[in-house]
Amino acid sequence: MPKFEMNNPVNRLHGSMPRIGIRPVIDGRRKGVRESLENQTMQMARSAAKFLSDNLRHPNGLPVECVIADTCIGGAAEASMAAEKFAREGVGVSLTVTPCWCYGTEVMDLDPLMPKAVWGFNGTERPGAVYLAAALAGYSQKGLPAFGIYGHDVQDKNDSAIPADVQEKLLRFAKAALAAAYMKGKSYLSIGSVSMGIAGSVVDPAFFYDYLGMRNESVDMSELVRRIDENIYDAKEFRKALAWTKIYCREGEDINKHKSSRARKDYEWETVVKMAMIAKDLMAGNPVLAEMGFAEEAMGHNAILAGFQGQRQWTDHFPNGDFLEAILNSSFDWNGIRQPYIMATENDSLNGAAMLFGHLLTDTAQIFSDVRTYWSPEAVKRVTKKQLKGKAANGIIHLINSGSSTLDGTGKQRLKGKPAMKPFWQITSNEAEACLKATKWCPAEIEYFRGGGFSSQFLTEGEMPVTMSRINIVKGLGPVLQIAEGYTVELPKDVDYILQRRTSPTWPTTWFAPRLTGNGAFKDVYSVMANWGANHGAISYGHIGDKLITLASILRIPVNMHNVSADKIYRPSAWNAFGTADLEAADYRACRNFGPLYNK
Repeated sequence: MPKFEMNNPVNRLHGSMPRIGIRPVIDGRRKGVRESLENQTMQMARSAAKFLSDNLRHPNGLPVECVIADTCIGGAAEASMAAEKFAREGVGVSLTVTPCWCYGTEVMDLDPLMPKAVWGFNGTERPGAVYLAAALAGYSQKGLPAFGIYGHDVQDKNDSAIPADVQEKLLRFAKAALAAAYMKGKSYLSIGSVSMGIAGSVVDPAFFYDYLGMRNESVDMSELVRRIDENIYDAKEFRKALAWTKIYCREGEDINKHKSSRARKDYEWETVVKMAMIAKDLMAGNPVLAEMGFAEEAMGHNAILAGFQGQRQWTDHFPNGDFLEAILNSSFDWNGIRQPYIMATENDSLNGAAMLFGHLLTDTAQIFSDVRTYWSPEAVKRVTKKQLKGKAANGIIHLINSGSSTLDGTGKQRLKGKPAMKPFWQITSNEAEACLKATKWCPAEIEYFRGGGFSSQFLTEGEMPVTMSRINIVKGLGPVLQIAEGYTVELPKDVDYILQRRTSPTWPTTWFAPRLTGNGAFKDVYSVMANWGANHGAISYGHIGDKLITLASILRIPVNMHNVSADKIYRPSAWNAFGTADLEAADYRACRNFGPLYNK
């Protein structure tokens, strides 16, 4: 079989990648004070820039670049010069650094749309901590929330090392801030409209613009029919894709009473492959289409995120979108190993947004699932005669999507020998092939999908740390984010078989055990299920609840449910002014006070 080639990192969307702007601020007093600090301050900026560039990549694999102000910033004139340079060079994130006292309001970054942080060096020779406190107070007073970074231990003035706790905050802030900056100006593409009355697929343009800085694009699903009928796709790529699909996509169990003919199934395979190619072209464009005379179609919609309605107006007649969604959401296809496309099932834009958050924060593919069933230990024992054990002992939630999910979700990739989902540039050819081998493509259940198609069927390996998240919109309140960290679990084969046969066995399954705290929504597994705000969840590899909380604070989206320990929560310093005892309530008050990031 052909090996999977690694695609070179590429920015497939229009617009430059956001850069991090480093602002070395300094005490402006001349004739001794400023001169004695120039080298130390600029070196601090260079160290921060090198550390961030060495440790961060964009989700497309390209390196994160930093831009340092041309001079130290000692007053308003130099602050304006730095702002002009940052605007010219595509800076989307602002990090101010200093070892000393500065004139706070004179050197501050006044861009209201730029996520910002201030790192004050913890040394005794110069009051960097005093400036940090003064600067954060100034930012709060002006309504410009900023993150504070201050090392736990005192350093010597000539110590250029970045302490571990400072490193953690620099990375946490930078990755979340880059995610916010990366979304700005991109599109959410609705392919179709509302699916079966699901509220999340009633796309809310105000949410996407006010909170994420994104535009909304929409095409009717008939556009797929037009492009298929008029051959508006790369025929060479189609032949390659179809041949690849025949090698790697094995058909699975057909549970339909009336089974389709081989000729019909072959037609459906050709159709779903074309659908996947066309959806990809709709999102990111394709220069080959311009060579064919379709210049408009070649542009795409600059969509960082899309959703496919499918049910029912499409799937009652045409092959379903399961292959389209599963392959695009995966980190590999017939063109090799590459960045996943983020595609929401049933055009659930809010779950799609949560998937996008997870992707931008981890660089990995995301699982889209129905939050289908809570299985108590008692119910499992009654049905299977077996007792749940290990991480599943307190009960499990059955995550199962209606026919599609990223193939990365099989858990066949490895980190330190354990199941994982990795950034595409870390995935090996053997791992991509293993994910495909663990997946079968079952003929669609005609009861659900009258037009046929093929659903991805796999079982996620156990013991992966994962985080489930979801955005919900509440009238009068706006968007809220839910987070549940936990683990995938592996059930005994006979137990898994019995439980899966009680629902749709041809769909991809992930057994999820949330981490319990004994309180509130995480008192027990039932409470997690009962408090979940919608029928869908976005599942990301790793325990990333703290990262999601940081990003949500930048966007001003309050978090109404999470099981992240308080010592890992990192928000702008202004949040402290809204209360330090009840952090959830303080978050709500702060987000309401400052309002959506882009609604100015």
